[in-house]
Amino acid sequence: MNAAAVRHILDTIAAMFPDAHCELNHSNAFELTIAVLLSAQCTDATVNKVTVDLFKKYKTPEDYISVPLEELEQDIRRIGLFRSKAKHIHNLCQILIHQYDGEVPNEHSELVKLPGVGRKTANVVVSNAFGVPAIAVDTHVERVSKRLGLAGWIDSVLEVEKKLMKRIPQEEWTQTHHRLIFFGRYHCKAQNPNCEVCPLLDVCREGKKRMKRSQVSKDRS
Repeated sequence: MNAAAVRHILDTIAAMFPDAHCELNHSNAFELTIAVLLSAQCTDATVNKVTVDLFKKYKTPEDYISVPLEELEQDIRRIGLFRSKAKHIHNLCQILIHQYDGEVPNEHSELVKLPGVGRKTANVVVSNAFGVPAIAVDTHVERVSKRLGLAGWIDSVLEVEKKLMKRIPQEEWTQTHHRLIFFGRYHCKAQNPNCEVCPLLDVCREGKKRMKRSQVSKDRS
């Protein structure tokens, strides 16, 4: 894909979702880290329903480790994999207290050392909490990138990230990450994408196939 085609995609999704942003409610880097950790295999909407009370009860790493693990499990039980996530949070808070003076580190290489914090979570935290350009590849970003040809069908999540970083100007990484998520969450959905009204249909491999199958189906009927 050439630079002009990439620019067309970026400008189009920018026009569609100019105000795209992180939809996980948080007020600081620590809350964001906890929220992103909880969001694994769970919707942002569900996480926000849980954290509205969670962040009132727990404000510091010390607060989380001051209660039994079972209590924290109950506080987040509406979240998928809540037991393992509660354990990650407890261990993460212990490390923050003993190794980072209770503060979330602002470097990606340090963040990924924390329990429950993978590459995607670290990218979200450094970009949204610390203003460091990054592209976090979640299920929406991966799906949209592959459909639009920004990445290959069989590319791993890391390969998708590397290709996006190469093709998108660095100063646009964070905003593009949010716009790709909005595009995938509200327009180019996994099961029922809005191909028939999509302004990027001309460059979408998946969309062209879907529209062709739809036309064949109509012709037969």
